[in-house]
Amino acid sequence: MQIEIVEKIDTGKLSLVLLCKENLEAVRAGVPNLPRDLELTAEDCNKEAQFRYWTADQRWLFYGMGHLEDVSPEAVRKLIHKAVGEANQTKASHLQIVLLGMTSHHDARLLAMALGEMPILSNYQFLVHKTQEVKKNTLENIYLLTDIADAKRLVKQAGIVAQAACLTRDLVNEPPNIITAETLAAQAQKHGKAAGIEVKVLHKKEIEELKMGGLLAVNRGSALPPTFTIMEYKPKNARNQKPVVLVGKGIVFDTGGLSLKPTPGSMDSMKCDMAGAATVIGTLVAIAQNELPVHVIGLLPATDNRPGYDAYTPNDVVTMMSGLKVEVLNTDAEGRMILGDALHYAKRYTPELVIDLATLTGAAVVALGSHATALMSTADREVTQRLAEAGERMYEKVAELPLWAEYDEQIKSDIADIKNIGGKGAGTITAGKFLQRFTDYPWMHLDIAGTAYLEGAIGWRPKNATGTGVRLLHEFLAHYA
Repeated sequence: MQIEIVEKIDTGKLSLVLLCKENLEAVRAGVPNLPRDLELTAEDCNKEAQFRYWTADQRWLFYGMGHLEDVSPEAVRKLIHKAVGEANQTKASHLQIVLLGMTSHHDARLLAMALGEMPILSNYQFLVHKTQEVKKNTLENIYLLTDIADAKRLVKQAGIVAQAACLTRDLVNEPPNIITAETLAAQAQKHGKAAGIEVKVLHKKEIEELKMGGLLAVNRGSALPPTFTIMEYKPKNARNQKPVVLVGKGIVFDTGGLSLKPTPGSMDSMKCDMAGAATVIGTLVAIAQNELPVHVIGLLPATDNRPGYDAYTPNDVVTMMSGLKVEVLNTDAEGRMILGDALHYAKRYTPELVIDLATLTGAAVVALGSHATALMSTADREVTQRLAEAGERMYEKVAELPLWAEYDEQIKSDIADIKNIGGKGAGTITAGKFLQRFTDYPWMHLDIAGTAYLEGAIGWRPKNATGTGVRLLHEFLAHYA
């Protein structure tokens, strides 16, 4: 999709005009070729007011947003999403968006970014494996008329992030016979190289040499080997002396292993269990293409989890890379096993901050549904708050859960150092407590089980893979250093 900032509107193209009570004069002045018989009034600006002006040669959509103080970035995102839908329904190939009179808005930067990201996110389709006739979106070109300062740069930057989020969606939507541990690593290499990121892939022999017992244990039931991918973006002007490390869970398909998931339905979406790794790939690509001055390393432990002939079993004791011994009581609690090794590996970088992302627990969905990502943190309160604020700005909200010492009791093992499940209560927290045992640095854990993959669309977030996390982390890292 092409996005271009223009100085005037072409009346021959479908146009969306966003109105608020304080920008009517700016719209009249900025769009002198509005239909002569059209009189815009304050009532047309009421929140959620909308009307069409449709003639043989002109098509206008007018959406009201209320008062200027009511105009939020998310409101603009939703209205653009709606207009993109109308454009495709009417088979339009071009859409013009008018957002004027917003120079005094306190979120003008985010409004401009919404103009750059939302057409791309809303127009997304995954049609790679469609061989029969399918209804393809017709929208190809977006033209933006806005008076927001620095709009050109902001729109371009937001478009890059949106494309990276769509890359993450593509990776998660691919079936498990396409995305294996090895092909996931190859995708990281392909997209990383194109973005100027250094990528190194460790294969099974090297993983064995590192004694990554958690990753190797989960992989035992698979006929395919594991991988451990390291991505590094280190610009010369990086403002952080020590790197930020992103760790992404890369379970390319999860059957639950010998603790087989109950059927029917519980395995249907398990190709999404590598969404954490896909999010790290998308995030690294976005920050590299936008040349953010921050040193970031991505770690991607990857395997599938299957009940093969040599699969690891409940009651096994696994020695992790750190030397910690884990009693396995449920082989479906596999994500924390591979992440434990990756979090320990991260110590060699003496990181300033580590953030892991994982579709880790069904308990996160029970607690928060699909509207927020579960967050646990040992980082400074200011840093944790900055991540939460980035989530509010990008409307990828996070909800913090505690890491109180009391929860350590639930993962104590009778015969090993810890066990890999903590019982029925507080499942998301006890999973976080398990991961915490492999950290000795400022750390944040994001459980994206409820937000990375949806059974049905929610607003501009589509059915299936959402790409959640890429926009959040880019916004956080853009202001981090």
